[in-house]
Amino acid sequence: MAADTKIARASASVSARKKLRFARTRLRELRMIAKALVSTKHPILVHIIPNRRCNLACTYCNEFDDFSKPVPLDEMKNRLDILADMGTSVITISGGEPLMHPEIDQIIRHIRSRGMIAGMITNGFLLDRKTIERLNEAGLEHLQISIDNAVPDEVSLKSLKTLDTRLQWLAQFAVFQVNINSVLGSGVKNPADALKIAHRAVELGFTSTVGIIHDHNGQLKPLGPNETEIFEEIMTLGKRSFSRFNEFQHNVARGREHNWSCRSGSRYLYICEEGLVHWCSQQRGYPGIPLTQYTPEMRRREYATKKFCAPRCTVSCVQQVGILDNWRDPQTLKPGPMSPARVPAQLVHIGSVRSDN
Repeated sequence: MAADTKIARASASVSARKKLRFARTRLRELRMIAKALVSTKHPILVHIIPNRRCNLACTYCNEFDDFSKPVPLDEMKNRLDILADMGTSVITISGGEPLMHPEIDQIIRHIRSRGMIAGMITNGFLLDRKTIERLNEAGLEHLQISIDNAVPDEVSLKSLKTLDTRLQWLAQFAVFQVNINSVLGSGVKNPADALKIAHRAVELGFTSTVGIIHDHNGQLKPLGPNETEIFEEIMTLGKRSFSRFNEFQHNVARGREHNWSCRSGSRYLYICEEGLVHWCSQQRGYPGIPLTQYTPEMRRREYATKKFCAPRCTVSCVQQVGILDNWRDPQTLKPGPMSPARVPAQLVHIGSVRSDN
């Protein structure tokens, strides 16, 4: 497509701001790793949902609805304060579509004011130059967009064709780090699209990662020979990203179980729009306890709990967190009971699921 041939360049002032923020963020990330290695008593990464509503309706997604109201700003600040007091290092805002929250920049500012690294996962459709500058000023440090195909189809509108102009704006005006995630696996019509998306991301100066489609329980589906070849090539393009340390993805691509210790519920938390703590986006209901009631003892128990879904998990952000603790503290406990009454009952869930994490 014609848009693919255009290379957007940032001005000298934007480039300088970007380099400064990158250096500061990388220093904070190194401190995060050091802190995580010294102590296991705090969360490393928390995904938090400020609103479940989304402006799209991708048929594979089970993480959105089309009616929910945004979480009030004061309530979001209260939840972030609780997480900061736990010692949380990184907050990633997702949804739904987080940019639909009318005070998203204030949420980001509060994350930064409490000393935590601020990231966001978005579909990108609501980005424009004004919004990008708002995110710059709020102090956003990382942004990820998952792109599903080269051209939109009946499954997903998140295509390179529909988003390329916004990617160019990000390359020109964003001072935060941008990662573009492409997807492979069952239900992807043209696997070669993932490689095209990855090359475009690198061309624009972004990092590139690839996600592998998982089922409705977040479990792996092995790739075919052609998809595996594409996957390996994309992985080499992502060499500037911390995600390159995820050897588990090579096991996922080949349908192999991965031997690791999932520390969700402790080192990784997923906080839904109702303020409940879950293992991850694909295991909502475990443990399903309000954040306001989630004690250090509960976190310690989940740290030592062997998760039944771990060997065939494809949720990459949880796996990345696990790298820091896989070498220590074997898990000996069994999961507690699920809390079905606490699981959001009206989330859309149609067909297979891909992870934007």
